[in-house]
Amino acid sequence: MQDAQSRLRSGAGTVESITPAVGERNGQRRPAATSGREAAARVALIVDDDRDHNRALEQALDGYGFQVRVAASGEAAAEQLGETTPRVAFVALEVGADDGVALLDLPGLAECDEILLMHEHDTPRRIRAGMSKGAGYFLAKPFDGEFLAGVLHDLTERPAKFRRRRTTVHGDPAPLDQFGDLRGSSAAMRGLFRVLRKVAGVDTSVLLTGESGTGKDLAAGTLHRFSARAHGPLIAKNCAAIPPDLCESELFGHERGSFSGATRCHRGLFEQADGGTLFLDEITEMPTEHQVKLLRVLESGRFRRVGGETDISVDVRIITASNRDPQEAIREGRLRQDLYYRIARFPIDMPALRERDDDIEGLARHFLDRLNEREGTAKTFSSDALASLASYSFPGNVRELQSLVERAFLLSPGIIRNMHLPPLCAEPAIAGDYIRVRVGTSVYEAEKALLLATLQRENNDKSATAEILGISLRTLYNRLNAYAEEDNKAS
Repeated sequence: MQDAQSRLRSGAGTVESITPAVGERNGQRRPAATSGREAAARVALIVDDDRDHNRALEQALDGYGFQVRVAASGEAAAEQLGETTPRVAFVALEVGADDGVALLDLPGLAECDEILLMHEHDTPRRIRAGMSKGAGYFLAKPFDGEFLAGVLHDLTERPAKFRRRRTTVHGDPAPLDQFGDLRGSSAAMRGLFRVLRKVAGVDTSVLLTGESGTGKDLAAGTLHRFSARAHGPLIAKNCAAIPPDLCESELFGHERGSFSGATRCHRGLFEQADGGTLFLDEITEMPTEHQVKLLRVLESGRFRRVGGETDISVDVRIITASNRDPQEAIREGRLRQDLYYRIARFPIDMPALRERDDDIEGLARHFLDRLNEREGTAKTFSSDALASLASYSFPGNVRELQSLVERAFLLSPGIIRNMHLPPLCAEPAIAGDYIRVRVGTSVYEAEKALLLATLQRENNDKSATAEILGISLRTLYNRLNAYAEEDNKAS
């Protein structure tokens, strides 16, 4: 059992630390459900042939009151599903000789409330296929114990009333944890996943804040996908892209002939989003005179098209986003305070990439995997390039990282090295008399970073650099020549 527990170990602890008294309350074991819908609500199915991992996961699930059933093959999974529909299923992408993604088409599995995919290796296409068949999470083995505890807690709290839907997932996930369209295994992202999971099922307005490039549009899509409105439309619009004189028509529509150029009747964003979700990005860029009209519609659910004579009622959930601080936008007159209180019933702040250090390498590999697949190549990162990426602050966040990887991909013939990265990113991370070297960097790359950083600080004075490092001038020249030859080969 110790080996199984270590498979799920994280910095926060082991399986025992996430299991609430292993299913006990007041010293007595929770009663088992017997049959029917009550039983299905408490059944968890593990479809995997990894016995040690299954035992540890089974213990964690048992502690949250689930009756756990294990299937080590597709045939066994079908037999289990013939008896009951589980509330939640953990499905490995490889189950012996069976394809875990194909198993998602089993009738009983397709009807359960939540499917979590799991695997140890890079399998981007299959993860994407599984997500498209309704899986909500991808958990990279070994699991983070604290995050798994949060997921299980949320599953037991959330009423079993929302059906998952099959959906198209854009992009190919890397082996980071994933929830909806968002990827990341850092503490900041795992916390965000839990918040999004909780608020998705509550039909309230959400304001997403955060710097540009943090993925607010992906968060909005994830909120919609896991809401009761998932089968309805998701309509997205950037308010900064709407001309001020057309804002009212864009939001509420117009009747034919209502103004010059209105040659036909137009359904506005609210009508298009009826029964679903309307995502208004950069809400602080909407003119304040139109914010008043927006507030009125949000409060009443009724509006008139431009030039119309009758009210139209809609049922729309509103999600908004801004890269500005809301309070600062209010002080500057960019956002009406009364509208803020209406759209920010549940504010969510998106973490910047510099707060997600653990995700930088995984996201970089993910973007590179997509480029390799598109172009039919097999390019890789060198360890020094990954160390440089990890030490960079990324003011443009994930969008900047993606752009940077695409640039390096085009410049590199095979191995992406520091020379293929922008200067600000490739330079050693120097802070005063210190450099930042990532844990796990090879001795060769760490020594190279130290030598080059010292040479830079000494304004390319090689004699002074050699003396500071305690090596001979000949050794310094030899190493610089070796670095140059290495870069020439890479180019």
